[in-house]
Amino acid sequence: MIMLRTVVFTVIGLAVALLATLFTASLVVAFAGIATVLLAGRALTMRMQQKAQPAYVYAQRREAHGRQPVRIWNDGRGTIIDM
Repeated sequence: MIMLRTVVFTVIGLAVALLATLFTASLVVAFAGIATVLLAGRALTMRMQQKAQPAYVYAQRREAHGRQPVRIWNDGRGTIIDM
């Protein structure tokens, strides 16, 4: 009788451990799926945002080297002119 009870408790313990493992694995898969969807959405929204487009204008320098590039760009908060 003791041997039968030991076998039953062992089987029940293994079943509980297996169910806990499957539950944890399903949570990991669900979390990974949610994180993937959120990161993909973030990547797509970052691609759609406008970025600063630099434009180069050459101004005459008074020194002997001739031309110096003047950088002008708009970063979304205003136009920046770097001379």
